Amino acid sequence: MNVAIVKYNAGNIRSVTYALQRLGIEPCISDDAETLRSADKVIFPGVGEASTAMRYLKERNLHTLLPTLTQPVLGVCLGLQLMCRHSEEGDTPCLGIFDVEVRRFNHGLKVPHIGWNQLQPHNHPLFKDLPEESYLYYVHSYFAEVNESTIGTTDYGIPYSAALHKNNFYALQAHPEKSGKTGGKILENFLELV
Repeated sequence: MNVAIVKYNAGNIRSVTYALQRLGIEPCISDDAETLRSADKVIFPGVGEASTAMRYLKERNLHTLLPTLTQPVLGVCLGLQLMCRHSEEGDTPCLGIFDVEVRRFNHGLKVPHIGWNQLQPHNHPLFKDLPEESYLYYVHSYFAEVNESTIGTTDYGIPYSAALHKNNFYALQAHPEKSGKTGGKILENFLELV
């Protein structure tokens, strides 16, 4: 299977690569349009700040490419947020794949939200065979509001979108590559999607 990781100077590429290698996949890391278009699956990871990451995507025309991909695409953490319409972080217009606003946590809780938190998954192929109580590892200060594309929630003061799905696009706020067996199972389920 040909799996591509989007290279855009904001990815947690090394840990995602190791997680895929544990599943027997040797991913390709690229910002080349043809390489990304021809991959069987694309992973759009992210750690960083929204406006800086979007600027980098625009410099390489990835902001126009990513929404046109037709194979399964998985956004992770900042990748999820950049797949939304707009982020309060830096007042940043994003890719618009998911028609939802990304907001900063502002509920008197410690920010960033760091650590393990419970996923409340919907019945969805991305969460097939997960343990009944599934915990994932989170590091973020911003969140996507619950919306029609939400397929799982997590609660940190308020419920927010832990996972999104629309057409061939999937996204997780948590880091599956840092979430042990549960995260590995989610990645495995993503790789099995058609």
